[in-house]
Amino acid sequence: MSLSRPIHALTAAAAVVAVALGPAAQPAPAATAPPLPTADRLKSALLTAADLGPGWTATPVTQGAGSAGSGGTAEPVTGCAGLNALITMHSARTGTRIPQAAVALDGPNGTPMVTQALAAEATDRLTADYNTAADALRTCHSITFNGGANDRVTFTVSPVTLGDRKEAPAVHLTGTLAGVQLNGYVGIERFGNVAMAFGYFERMGDSKQAASTQYRKAVAKVERTLGAKAGSTTPVTAVPTGQRA
Repeated sequence: MSLSRPIHALTAAAAVVAVALGPAAQPAPAATAPPLPTADRLKSALLTAADLGPGWTATPVTQGAGSAGSGGTAEPVTGCAGLNALITMHSARTGTRIPQAAVALDGPNGTPMVTQALAAEATDRLTADYNTAADALRTCHSITFNGGANDRVTFTVSPVTLGDRKEAPAVHLTGTLAGVQLNGYVGIERFGNVAMAFGYFERMGDSKQAASTQYRKAVAKVERTLGAKAGSTTPVTAVPTGQRA
């Protein structure tokens, strides 16, 4: 049995919680809409191993899974209708891909794990998606991840504040697998027309302070790189030709 697989299932689910993270798509924006920041610009705003400290390493991120499970489970996530609806929505969307970037970072000995994903959408579409994701987090109290045989784990979900904005949706997830405690923190934030999903996950420990510290680092880097404050509704635009992101 792999204790890491349920955590990876949890991180995959966290990635689809916030606003079209993954290969979800949408109709092309109107010609009059400001150009969205590019995927490369979003990538430059992500945390790196160097940002988190000694012993951290980056791991490959596979975007494109419409489900959170790794074992072909028909229902990889159960017990939380809001999150299930988001996952289904992202699996079903068709159209033009949106700019997005994601990273997964492993701490020393593989725990804790930090995940971060950014995606850009037209402002009105992002507002609707963000509100849907926020509602899904606020109404979820228990969720089960079915990662395959012997990898089924149920998490209790409770609201929490991770950063400086108390209104930014975030939850604490706690569960047990084979006698080992698993804990996670998931938060979402918006920066104009860019949404962020953040996850902090660990085995045999539960450090809200550490999760909050890494979340604040993520928010600060996005603000600094994109020039948009957390919670802002002012669109972030593409960098003009000849200028660096």
